[in-house]
Amino acid sequence: MKFGSRLFAPRPFTTVLTIAVIVALVSLGRWQLRRADGARALYEAFDKGADATRVIDLQTQRLPRYQHIEAQGSYDQARQILIDNMTDLNGRAGYFVITPFALQGGGWVLVSRGWIPLGPSRADRPAIPVAADPRRIRGRADNLPSPGIRMGVPAALAPPFPVVASFPSQSDVARLLNESQWTSATDSILLDPAEADGYVRNWAPPGFPPVRHVGYAVQWFGLALALAVIYVVTNFRRTEGARMIERSAHD
Repeated sequence: MKFGSRLFAPRPFTTVLTIAVIVALVSLGRWQLRRADGARALYEAFDKGADATRVIDLQTQRLPRYQHIEAQGSYDQARQILIDNMTDLNGRAGYFVITPFALQGGGWVLVSRGWIPLGPSRADRPAIPVAADPRRIRGRADNLPSPGIRMGVPAALAPPFPVVASFPSQSDVARLLNESQWTSATDSILLDPAEADGYVRNWAPPGFPPVRHVGYAVQWFGLALALAVIYVVTNFRRTEGARMIERSAHD
């Protein structure tokens, strides 16, 4: 393809490689935009959840994630779980403290009482006392923490308590506690920061906020555009006639 005194003559291998890389970069940008949409939905649900408080019991049907809820009952201090590999906002290692809560009228729900730092070693499990007196608690409906990719089959949870677990499911905890009656309202309750007997509770949707994903998408699209420009510029060559004219001018 000729443009004036220059010929656009890319090599086949260079063209195929460039197209493949541009397609990959654009795909990564679109993937980040989809992640931004997912993060935006979570943040909107988190904001919307505070609009009203629902009282739950054993019969309550599934509620939207982050719905603000209230429950009456009592904590089971003797059978608590420490979810390992949790970090605070500063990246410090620690645990989420998960305490079974016996609902008034029957049934159970798990309560995340917050984050607690790792002790001098993993062999030293932190003390996590809580009174078993009847009480009313408030928090948000949420899922238990889950890994991005679950590798293999996790080992069954077993005493002594508090049990240290890595990303247990609600069914894992139910088998550990040998309890079959669980409310369908939520897998767990994120205890409100104002509630007593909690630890660090900077609750927020998991992952990056939407604007971060959009920023990453712009970077991927920008790299694709830059590669396309480099490809075009580096594959324009002077025609033989243009070279002869240039040599004659120098002579």
